[in-house]
Amino acid sequence: MDRLRFVTAGQPICNGSAGYEKAFDILENLKLDGLELEFVHGVRMTPANKEIVSRVSKEKDMVLTAHGPYYINLNSKEEEKIQASITRILDTARMGKDLGAFSITYHAAFYMGMQPEDVYKKVEKSMEVICKTLEKEGNDIWVRPETTGKPTQWGNLEEIVKLSRDFKQVLPCVDFSHLHARTNGKYNTYDEFCAIFEYIGKELGTSALENFHAHIAGIEYGEKGEKKHLLLHESDMNYKDLMKAFKQFDVKGVIVCESPIMEDDAVILKEFYNSL
Repeated sequence: MDRLRFVTAGQPICNGSAGYEKAFDILENLKLDGLELEFVHGVRMTPANKEIVSRVSKEKDMVLTAHGPYYINLNSKEEEKIQASITRILDTARMGKDLGAFSITYHAAFYMGMQPEDVYKKVEKSMEVICKTLEKEGNDIWVRPETTGKPTQWGNLEEIVKLSRDFKQVLPCVDFSHLHARTNGKYNTYDEFCAIFEYIGKELGTSALENFHAHIAGIEYGEKGEKKHLLLHESDMNYKDLMKAFKQFDVKGVIVCESPIMEDDAVILKEFYNSL
């Protein structure tokens, strides 16, 4: 990545049902840099839309990422659900590769009342299958488990970074709003943001900071973690200090805005970042 790109989580809200071609026009007019394809209910796209997304994103120099289905749990107690989860991750990676995406992300697992170290072993076992399969297929897209927003979900920062150390095709997707929510208000100061980048750089090397994938939104949370996404100005998410930390560490990659009106907040993030 040559710089930090700011993209929307799916097509801009103001696009309605106008389709991808119009969506890219809107993004270009807003001076945004692309979008994350939301395959949250299944990895499906018509051939016509695949052609549009692949062609127009290249013509306009827009970056793509992809979010896998919500129905993923690599720690399910039922083996068939684990296998189905592996397939969904692989299908997301294949679709992402076909479309020229930078990386894919997904929520990997739930603790299901188990010890975190035992859950890690199960996630690691599935990740080995995923990475070996993609290597055989010649698919080198970044595969990124996402930091999650509730303490019941596997995926704190340390777990995601450890998995990234274990597999060369894996890097984190750091959802800063999720980290803030799952800890009921932590990870929201300049020093805490800097500590995240320092930790990732130390554990995974500077290349991880030069190929970053982040999610940001306003967020409502409580003792049980994430409740729902909010607009930035409706939440306590300290996005200004976060952008300062991105600038301080010269992070390159993609910031995906997941606010309810994501294009508006993505513009706010990009304009503030560029003002620094």
